[in-house]
Amino acid sequence: MEDRTHPTAPAAAPNDDPRWAELADLVLIISREIQFRGYSDERAIPLSPSEGMVMRHLQHDPAAPPSRIATATGLQRTNLSTVLRGLEQKGLIERRSDPGDGRGVTVHTTEQGRTNYALVRREWATAVSAAADRDATHLDAALALLTAVEAGLVTARPQTRATRPTAGP
Repeated sequence: MEDRTHPTAPAAAPNDDPRWAELADLVLIISREIQFRGYSDERAIPLSPSEGMVMRHLQHDPAAPPSRIATATGLQRTNLSTVLRGLEQKGLIERRSDPGDGRGVTVHTTEQGRTNYALVRREWATAVSAAADRDATHLDAALALLTAVEAGLVTARPQTRATRPTAGP
């Protein structure tokens, strides 16, 4: 017997499937709950959502110029400057002269920044795992779906001044 309330095949009009809205709502709720709970380890340095986005990006792009960070995170350059200043004050990043272009800088995580990111991720894993009663039955499927959703959203992100390509010659 077919389950018509939860079809598994792609729908002709996916935005008509209320489960997509439910998924988006749950992702937002889970994100807020993780942010609200704080950290049990007193060594953890709390990060704002924007600071978290920058630190996450730097894990995959460890010597990034600010322009690339802005494009990848969708942050406006002026907002990114404020975020970078805050991360520097917390000792989590440092700016270095770009060896290829003496006028530019690249942003790097410090040892404290790498340690903090690992610590925070461990805390998130503990909280999320406990909330799911450590049931990992559908974890791989959930990760695959959420990774695909993230990639699709990033690809379809509306262009802002931060992500708009510069005019050519």
